[in-house]
Order: sequence, then structure tokens, then C-alpha cells
Amino acid sequence: MVVHASFATFAGRMLFNSLVFAAFLPVVFALYWALRHRLRAQNGVVVAASFLFYGWWDPRFLLLLVGTSMLDFFVAMALDRTIGTVRRKLLMGFSLAANLGVLGTFKYYDFFAREFADLLQSVGIRSDPVLLDVILPVGISFYTFQALSYTLDVYRRDLRATKDPVAFQAFISFFPQLVAGPIERATNLLPQFHRPRVFDPARAEDGMRQMLWGFFKKAVIADGCAPLVNDTFAHVGWHDGASLAWAAVLFAFQIYCDFSGYTDIALGTARLFGFELMRNFAYPYFSRDIAEFWRRWHISLSTWFRDYVYVPLGGSRGSRSMQVRNVFVIFLLSGFWHGANWTFLAWGAINALLFLPLLLRGKNRKHSPVGALATWRDLPAILFTFACTTVAWVFFRAESIGAAMGYLRGMLSPTLFRIPKDLDPWLLGMIAILIAVEWLQRARPHGLEVAHLRPWMRRACYTGVFLLIFFFGHFGKAEFIYFQF
Repeated sequence: MVVHASFATFAGRMLFNSLVFAAFLPVVFALYWALRHRLRAQNGVVVAASFLFYGWWDPRFLLLLVGTSMLDFFVAMALDRTIGTVRRKLLMGFSLAANLGVLGTFKYYDFFAREFADLLQSVGIRSDPVLLDVILPVGISFYTFQALSYTLDVYRRDLRATKDPVAFQAFISFFPQLVAGPIERATNLLPQFHRPRVFDPARAEDGMRQMLWGFFKKAVIADGCAPLVNDTFAHVGWHDGASLAWAAVLFAFQIYCDFSGYTDIALGTARLFGFELMRNFAYPYFSRDIAEFWRRWHISLSTWFRDYVYVPLGGSRGSRSMQVRNVFVIFLLSGFWHGANWTFLAWGAINALLFLPLLLRGKNRKHSPVGALATWRDLPAILFTFACTTVAWVFFRAESIGAAMGYLRGMLSPTLFRIPKDLDPWLLGMIAILIAVEWLQRARPHGLEVAHLRPWMRRACYTGVFLLIFFFGHFGKAEFIYFQF
């Protein structure tokens, strides 16, 4: 996987799966609810805790977070009171240029500088590009898109600008979802900072359940898969087709459990403080086609691009050529959002190609996360969709397109149908438990949503998951994959 300069420095950050966070959370929780009758003071605690959480890694980037977010705060107020179309467009353009300019400088400048130098070199012109070699601020893609959605909603008159800078800063920097989402919309989260919160024991209990399930997915599955995945992708030539295929499948589970595990912990933590964040995953590997997969995977990003790029471009309206163009734009942008490497663009293009047949046949809306649940009769379609996404994940994980192609060539060889030499029965068993639980719970928000069970059954579920984490979890302060995006 392409590792940005910042990824190697993550050991000093306050991770969800760290002892520092285990000490941080109860203190913030106690202070926050001690001020339960003082809304502005509670919001101030959220801001202070979020700054501490983010600044634990590198306090310098707090200036960037505060600077860009407050720029959007004042731009939105100006948009709210401005009537003239031209001036409103200029204000919105300024916000877009500032936010995307900062994001582009930190995340993409060096990539384009190197690529341009290589292009000149290919035609015989020697060039020594000026590189910034700056550390990528963690979570910059997430909070930039969150801030942009706010100004875009104010620009479109879907939302009135807030005049409370504390509530706005709490919305942008809310620590549970600051560094890896979900990318919240101001229409959902910002009003919650303007309303008094009352502690709800039932909601807090459900938050704890979701956090426990998130820790299982992260510590047991994702971190259990990581060593074999890392070794296999680093030494492709040492492995036969079966082992390469097995590692590709493990990476599919690793990235899902790593990212959705983070989301579960984020949503559960937010619920402890009386907030409801949007759902970001809806059991995507039970999807029956690639369109359904993208309605279930990283929902906050998919809907962001849908609402602010795809629909304004025309969406599924217009001629077939326009529809095809829009699909490729949305998937390529989604790929490039993840990082400055051609592999991410290739990953986006593969997903676009998988999506196109459904669009052209008018079946891209056949399945929905809120529609009829998948059944055992859908298993062939589910397995085919999973196989397609797993192949696409190879490009996402590989260091280069050439490395991804070499990986697939090695995998699709006569040795593909052997039993993998590095098959770990314990890890396989943990993945089987994950699949079984999520299949049984696929109509519910998360795997441990067991409020409907009798108390002794609930306690048995909690104890069982806790013991699985205790005995099979990996506790080496492993970073979350999406922190590098």
C-alpha cells in the first residue's frame, strides 16, 4: 500500500485502540455530563477535547484545522446574507479554492510534480522538481469535505449559516469522527450542537455495544489479517496462486473490518455524548451487485460525491454518453480522493467498469440497503460481487499498477486451486464468526445490536465478544488504514 510520509509517525497519536484514549474518554465523558445544563460549556468541552485528541499527534496542524474551518464559518455567514448571484458564486468559489487548494497542496502537489518531471524526462528534458515533502495532516480529506458540505449547503439555501463559532468548531472537529469519518453533513450533526442533550442510559449502552463490536473487528480481524497481507504483498514472487488469492481475500476483510471497526467505535463514542452520526457501512459484503456495494460501503463519501458532483453533472439523466461520463467522473474522483497514486485511479476505474453494465441495463437501483434483505438464494450473486471487489482491492493495496498486475498474474495461475500454505484456522474461524453474526444481524444497525434479547443472552454476547478480543486480539497499537487518507 502507498504509505504517505505521515503514516510512519502514527505511533504518537491518540488511537482508539490505545491506553491513552482509554484514559482520555472517561475524563471527557465525566466533564461533559457534569455540565449537562450548560449547552455552550458542553460544546466548549467537545472543542477542547477534540483539539487535544487531534493535537496529540502534531499540535501544529491544529492551526490548519482551525484556520480552514473558521474561513468556512465566515464565508457561510457572508453567503447567508448575500442576495446577488455573482457575489454568492464568488464567495463559494473562494471557499472551494481555499479548501481544495490546501488539500491539494498537502496531498497531491508532490505527486503531480514528480509525474510532470517524469513526463519531461521521457521526452529528453531534464527536470529537478521542487518538492514540499510535507507531512500529510491526518484526516485532512475528511474534515475538508465536511467543511465544504456545510458551505455548499448554505450556498444552495439548504441550510442557514450558524452564528455560533463554538458550535461550528465542535461540528467540524468532533473527535470521534474527525480523522476517519463518517463525513458528516451539517444538516444532520450541526443542529445537534444547538440542542440541549440529555443523558440516555439506553443510548449509551447501545453505544458501548457498538464500540465493543468495532474493537472486535479491528483488533481481532483487521489486525489479525495484517501480518500475512503485508508479507504477501511485499513478496509476491514467494507465494503460489492459492496463497495470493487467500491474501487478497484477507485484505478485503482487513480493510472492511479496519474501517468499519473505526466507524463503529466512532458512532458508539458519539452516542455516549448524546449524538447520532450517520451510518457509514451497511454490511457491504452481502451486496448482490456492485451498485448495491457502493450504497453500503463508505456511505458518507459515496453520498457526498452523489449529492455534490454526480447529481449536479446530470446524474443518470441525459444521454447514455453523459451517464457514462458521470459514472467515470464519480468513481475516478472517489479513487483519487483516497490518495495520490495511479493505483487509486485504477481502482476507481475498475469499479466504474463493473458499475456500467448495471447502469446501461437500468438495474443499478435494483437493490437497496433498506430494501429486501439478501437470502441464501442470493449467495451466488453475493460471492460474485465479493470476488469482483476483491480483485479491485488488489489495485488499492498494491504499490503500483505494475505490482497489481503482477499480483493478479501470479494469482490466476494453475496453483490457484491448491489449499493455501499459510491458511490460519484460528483466523478463518474469527472471520466465520464475523460473517455469521453480521448475516444474522443484517437487518440491524450493527453486529451487537442485541437490545431485543433477554438480559442473560445480552450478557452472554458481550462476554463472548470480550473474550474473543482478549484471547485473539492484537494489541500492538496498530494504526487504522484510513488515517492515511
